[in-house]
Amino acid sequence: MKPLITLFKQSIILILLLPLSLATAMAQSPVIKGIVTDVKRKETMPFVTVSFVGTSVGMSTNTKGEYSLVNNGNYKQIKVAFIGYKTIVKDIEPGKDQVINFNLIEDNRTLNEVVVRSNKKKKYTNKNNPAVELIRQVIEHKKQNQLENYDYAQYKQYERMIFSLSNLSDKFKNKKIFKNYQFMFKEQDSTAIGGKTLLPMYLEEKLSDNYYRKAPYAKKQVVEANKQVKYDANFVDNEGLKTYFNRMYQDINIYDNNISLLSNQLLSPIADHSPDYYKFFITDTLKDQQPNLIELSFTPRNTNGLLFEGRMYVTMDGNFAVQNAELTVNKNINLNFVRQMQANLSYEKNNDGRYHLSQSNLKIEFGINKNKGGGVYGERLVTINNFEINQPRSKEIYEGPAQVLASNADTKSDQYWTQSRPDSLDADAARIYKNVDSLQTIPSFKKTMDIATLVLAGYKNYGKFEVGPANTFYSFNPVEGFRPRIGGRSTPELSKRYYFETYGAYGTKDQQFKYFLSSTYSLNNKSIYAFPQSYVRASFQHDTKIPGQELQFVQESNFLLSFKRGDNDVWLYNDIFRLDYVHEFSNHLSYALGFKKWGQTPAGSLQFRNLLPNGAINDVNRINTTELSAQIRWAPHEKFYQGKLYRTPIPDRYPVFTLNYQQGVKGLLGGDYNYQNFTGNITKRFYLSQLGYTDVSAEGSYLFGQVPFPLLDIHHANQTYAFQLYSYNLMNFQEFVSDHYASIAIDHNFNGFLFNRVPLLKKLKLREIIDFKSLWGGVRAENNPANNSALLRFPGSGGTNGGTYALGSKPYMEGSVGVGNIFKLLRVDLVKRFTYLDNPGAPEWGVRAMVKFDF
Repeated sequence: MKPLITLFKQSIILILLLPLSLATAMAQSPVIKGIVTDVKRKETMPFVTVSFVGTSVGMSTNTKGEYSLVNNGNYKQIKVAFIGYKTIVKDIEPGKDQVINFNLIEDNRTLNEVVVRSNKKKKYTNKNNPAVELIRQVIEHKKQNQLENYDYAQYKQYERMIFSLSNLSDKFKNKKIFKNYQFMFKEQDSTAIGGKTLLPMYLEEKLSDNYYRKAPYAKKQVVEANKQVKYDANFVDNEGLKTYFNRMYQDINIYDNNISLLSNQLLSPIADHSPDYYKFFITDTLKDQQPNLIELSFTPRNTNGLLFEGRMYVTMDGNFAVQNAELTVNKNINLNFVRQMQANLSYEKNNDGRYHLSQSNLKIEFGINKNKGGGVYGERLVTINNFEINQPRSKEIYEGPAQVLASNADTKSDQYWTQSRPDSLDADAARIYKNVDSLQTIPSFKKTMDIATLVLAGYKNYGKFEVGPANTFYSFNPVEGFRPRIGGRSTPELSKRYYFETYGAYGTKDQQFKYFLSSTYSLNNKSIYAFPQSYVRASFQHDTKIPGQELQFVQESNFLLSFKRGDNDVWLYNDIFRLDYVHEFSNHLSYALGFKKWGQTPAGSLQFRNLLPNGAINDVNRINTTELSAQIRWAPHEKFYQGKLYRTPIPDRYPVFTLNYQQGVKGLLGGDYNYQNFTGNITKRFYLSQLGYTDVSAEGSYLFGQVPFPLLDIHHANQTYAFQLYSYNLMNFQEFVSDHYASIAIDHNFNGFLFNRVPLLKKLKLREIIDFKSLWGGVRAENNPANNSALLRFPGSGGTNGGTYALGSKPYMEGSVGVGNIFKLLRVDLVKRFTYLDNPGAPEWGVRAMVKFDF
């Protein structure tokens, strides 16, 4: 018993003395701690390397920019280094606890080219070049240093995106119009990207849990919290704005062969064949930290190509991984409106000794004038933490759509955001939410937005209803003469679930009224604009139409489309009643069901005629059809800008599949014909790295049944002077019809790959384009009026535009060569028609133009 009591007493004494011993040890080992911040942005900086000078003792700052080092070796200096910033060294007092904070300054040096001077100029070569040998090792180890190397991975991600008007002068800031908006302006260091004065206009934050599984492949993001500056929905489509900004500022993965930037793809400096396009130089070695790093600088061989320049830090621990990278672009690169661009990437070591992306910061400033004047500055910061590997979760976690929004993601409190952000939001950024809310209460701002909406979108808002679009108020054509029109639609202020649209028009020549009425009801308790859509729509239209004219993103009554080449007097009066049901799924699969009752009456020079049994010509005043339809569309990973007038897809590398079916029912509500029509379409953009990109659309159709020519496929012709990507620009209206066809359209943009080699064209930043379209088709004997006098006859060849024909054994073909990026927004094509030149009125050559906004 006595030994036990003795042991107990000794344990009590030990426990009592342990804190004292620890305190003594701590006292003997002074601690150096502090915070690292960006001197311009006033933000803390995570993952910055802090170390004692001349040693490998160091650490990276945490997500709040904090560090804490124990000075066991009586070190006298401490150093902070981070890619893209100037290294700072400070003195410390040995044997003393200290708080030392660092304010880092950006290193704005640019790497146009590394020059080695000697008596004889040495030509750059890949052979026996240690920098090239090093980059080949990085390329060889790419696979093991990517997320796809793991069977499972999960992590938390924080994203922040800020947009501001940039490079604003004091004169601009002090204009009378901004008298009430002075609280919005932000001052910063004049050498920072964006200039001295900014006007922040947009802020978005997102917190998410992310899950990856190799087999079967799954990558899913669960958005737990989302916060966004909200503008008045009558003026700005907030969801569309968010989608567009996120498309412009995509994730940057340096390990990909090609990196998406704005609407282009730039070759990565560690792409498989990057030594063929880049020059590499070893510019520094960092042996005073673990792992040892080599600074590898790179610059394009051709400074006009879609390539980066900058530097990266490569680990020398056998992984040959990128620990940090800074990417910029040369000022000569053919990117529209881009003044400055900088991407900083940081990587952190995993438990298995490899590296994952821990932070990326992409900054871009845009401006019409590259060197002066106001512009737009955007910054996207992504921080990744809690990275875990090879820890599988339940099967349900990986299933479902690629992105899921938590039900309460948009309603998180300010306290939640303060606690959950990996770093604090600086005061200027934190005020943006409140400032924009305050801004929208100022009458002068409302008036300005009202005018901007009328000019840009074409609508004048009156609260629950808006009038427009303005470009359709007046137009003219040979059938109707002058055509005044007035229309409008309801706004979400009236209802988010009900949507009404209408217009009325009058032709001064045909002296007939035209009108349109539409009513839509949302079935998923969301606006009909919101994705995914689910709605029912009923509409009736009595109006004119040109057979075979298919317009992209413009109204048919657009004033500018009143100007057309050749005769333009082949028209229809249409009476169309429609019932449509549309349902979209979150994986971008959608289907639509429709009912259509359609009456067609010829107008202008168009006539519906057939032969009676006695051989007499019979005029048919109207043909009636009743049609049921179904459509299935799949657009994986599709992104789009949802405006108020139409949805505009944002082109990407993923294909879009569409399958349509129409069933004509004779005898149903006056329908005169039975038929079935199947149409399939595939569109896809192919990115070809330095050679630009190609847009391809392939389509095929087959119609079963006997029908008159207005119900055949009337191929999309274009007699306007505007270049249409998916219409035949030198085909006349209603020139060709088919009951079966296949077509392909190819449009390739070289992005200046060839023009950049010509000094003048390079300076103008013009871009070369080629386009080709081909159409195979025909009309079966049962649908050819030459074989059946009861069918409506094809219109004859009277007039300068000729008549209507069936395609023969050869396809219709046309092609063009174009020059794009004229004044940064105009494309002009010289178009040539290759076949069917003997048709009356068939043009062989033409010049067409289109407005196309690209970066």
